[in-house]
Amino acid sequence: MKEGALRVRSEVLPAVSNHFHRGLHRFAVVLSGCIFVLIVAGALVTSEDAGLSVPDWPTSFGSIYKIPPMVGGVKFEHTHRMIAEGVGLLTILFCVATSFVDRRKWLRNLTFVAIGAVIAQGVLGGLTVLMFLPWYISSAHAALGQTFFSIAVLLALYTGRDWTESTPEKFVDDGAPSTRTLAVLTICAVYLQLFFGAAFRHSGMSILAHLVNAVLTSGLVAWTAIRVLSRYGQITALRRPAAMMIALLLVQLGFGFAAYLTRVVWGKTAVQPLPSMVSTTVAHVAIGALLLATSFVLEEQVRRRLMKESATVAEPSAARKAISA
Repeated sequence: MKEGALRVRSEVLPAVSNHFHRGLHRFAVVLSGCIFVLIVAGALVTSEDAGLSVPDWPTSFGSIYKIPPMVGGVKFEHTHRMIAEGVGLLTILFCVATSFVDRRKWLRNLTFVAIGAVIAQGVLGGLTVLMFLPWYISSAHAALGQTFFSIAVLLALYTGRDWTESTPEKFVDDGAPSTRTLAVLTICAVYLQLFFGAAFRHSGMSILAHLVNAVLTSGLVAWTAIRVLSRYGQITALRRPAAMMIALLLVQLGFGFAAYLTRVVWGKTAVQPLPSMVSTTVAHVAIGALLLATSFVLEEQVRRRLMKESATVAEPSAARKAISA
């Protein structure tokens, strides 16, 4: 496609009404990093079979504030809880900071969604302990953790300079299906794959569903990313997440194969989790979280920068009428 034929001039688009706040953006980036650490800590709890090492909740061995002896599985389970408490506090502080320095109501509402997610995440985590690790609640806990991370990454995107202070040029999306449709389907497929993976790790499903859906998910991720790179590779905001999705997909497939070998093939008779099983599984979970968040970023950039061809004609016409008036 020719760039000149696709572009809609930026002056006919609504002006940006918010200002970039460096501190708030950095806060969002730090929050995202902390949630990613929380996901890794949660994956360690599952991979090390440490889920009931601390048998009570919301207390730990009967105390709210005392740190128990960090031995065995307790060091994984209690560390996970402490990181979660810190992340919850950071999320509340970010919500307060946003209400003071950002004028976008929808962004402030999204911070409340993030607070709701972290509260629900804590409740699900507690129920997994109180109900002795039912696989469906544990899997929901894992999926919600990935969602929470994606929300934080989007908050970092929305508070960035490019999003707050620039008005992007629009490009025609004339693919069939549309690029945004592909991006949304990719998110759904990645979500389903993450749930199947969590259900397998918590002994709720066989690995077959995870393996079969991996083929579908890989195809959708590749299709979406290649569509963006081939048609809109000149747009940096679209090219970067699309290229990252391809890279993450390749790494994810590699770690998935390694996790299958170490856990299902070589480690099926292991009395306790082996270091190779733990490392490959945790890496597989972590890369999956990054892939989901990157899929959300790409979808949002597609929504912001691509439009249907009919809108290309209508927008300048409306602008000319306004000028004539």
